[in-house]
Amino acid sequence: MNINRRSLLVLAALAMAGCSTLSSVSSGTVLARDQKWVLLPMVNHTDTPQAGLAAESIAEHVLRLRGIDNLVRYPATLSRDSLFEPAERRVVEEAQKWAREQGARYGLTGVVEEWRYKVGIDGEPAVGLTLQVIDLADGRVVWSASGARSGWSREPLSGVANQLLNEMMAKLPLQAAAAAP
Repeated sequence: MNINRRSLLVLAALAMAGCSTLSSVSSGTVLARDQKWVLLPMVNHTDTPQAGLAAESIAEHVLRLRGIDNLVRYPATLSRDSLFEPAERRVVEEAQKWAREQGARYGLTGVVEEWRYKVGIDGEPAVGLTLQVIDLADGRVVWSASGARSGWSREPLSGVANQLLNEMMAKLPLQAAAAAP
């Protein structure tokens, strides 16, 4: 294959990947996979109803893919992400209190900043998220990440969100998986 053809293939692959930005920061703490984890509420700062709940659902799946099996969700009675009553910081604090009472070590929470199809002829999907892992023993944020991703006009919004959450959580500083006996 000549160089021009190879260059065109590389450029085409990059163009098909969509656009994304991502940054993360860690306290240096290695997070134990085998500890009890809680999925806390994700606050919805968008105009899209229930975007926080949709992000939570995908985040739960990605955490399980990363080997976190001892994972529970906060009670639905604490959720305020509805069409008429947006989630508030107080709800996240209540969920953290509940998680501590359950003996959980880590909690994943976040904010959905963008969850929509862009206006225009193509209507590209766009997602923006900020995530935090909180050490529930002392309330410290031990890891956080912020990212945004847009896709192409025929991609589903949930697919773009899934890609972004996978990219973000790939940076979680998790302990190495135990070797099989």
